[in-house]
Order: sequence, then structure tokens, then C-alpha cells
Amino acid sequence: MKIKFLSSLILSCSLLALAGMSACSSTDPAKPNAAALSQAGQSGSKKQAASAVRQAQTQSQSSLDALRRGESPATAPGSALKEIYFDFDRYDLSGDARATLKASGDWLRSNPAVRVEIEGHCDERGTSEYNLALGAKRAQAAKDYLVSLGVAVGRLSTVSYGEEIPVCREHNDGCWSKNRRDRFVALAAKPGV
Repeated sequence: MKIKFLSSLILSCSLLALAGMSACSSTDPAKPNAAALSQAGQSGSKKQAASAVRQAQTQSQSSLDALRRGESPATAPGSALKEIYFDFDRYDLSGDARATLKASGDWLRSNPAVRVEIEGHCDERGTSEYNLALGAKRAQAAKDYLVSLGVAVGRLSTVSYGEEIPVCREHNDGCWSKNRRDRFVALAAKPGV
């Protein structure tokens, strides 16, 4: 009786583990894949749209992905989507930030297959909770401005990393100013879009 119960338990656990592994192996929709790229490009040729998506993704990965790989979480210099910076304890957009966002908005309107995740970042001063909230407000400010420029709201998402993923780790004003930023990560179009 005990052996039968243990066998049944082991079989159930094995099936559960197998089901869990197959669920985890599905393709992440935020990563480029053939289906997403083939459906890219609502205007212009699909080939051009897929090329724009690949180019943007080659130059851009999430800060968290970069951190996990031991790479810099900074945006590549050649990226079409540039970072914007904020004053200490502020989330309003400066003139420079608006100009950078205007260029990003122009690029996004001409590349409709690209979705963007806007990452809000802060320097190390303040509590973790406060900086997560401030990073969220910074990302939302950029999103709102891009929408006002004609970028579809459904193509934009936000995330806050607060102070958790700095690009500079020194403890001075010059370094902190580099960490108070929004970063823009290009993603493939959602399947079916």
C-alpha cells in the first residue's frame, strides 16, 4: 500500500515537473522571433520593418538583462533611442530631454513595428521605495510626452528600477547625474499586431 502511494506520488510529481518545464520553454514575446518579425511593419515593407526592429534590438536590451550578463546597463552610443536625464529629485522633462524625446518620437513614428519599454532610474540617494516611485514617475513623464508626439500608447510600456541598476557606482554628483535617467529599450511587435 505504501509503495503504491509512493509510486503514484512520484509519477504525479514527475508529470507536474514536465508540465512546468514545457510552460517555461515558451518563447518570450518581448524577444525577437520569426513570428513577431514577420508580422512587423504596418506601413512600408515588412522587410524594412523587420530590419528596423532587428537594428533597434541589437543596440538595446533591458538594463536587467545587461546586469544579468555582467554588461553595462548604459544605452549603446549608436542607438536610435537615446537616454534622457533628470535633475535631482525631479521627474519633469528638461528642454534637452524634450528634444531627445522628439527625435525618438520621429524615429518611432517611422518604425511602427517597434515597441518600447521605458525604464525609469534614480541615483542612490533616498529610500528604495521612494526611488522606485520616482523612477516610475520619470518613465511615465517620458511616455506621456511620446504619446503627445503621436506615438501610439499601446507601443509604450514603463518599468521602474529605482536605484537598483546604476550606470555609475561612484558616490559623487557627476556619477549620480548619470544614474538619474530614463532608458528606452526596443522590443519586437506583439504577435498579431
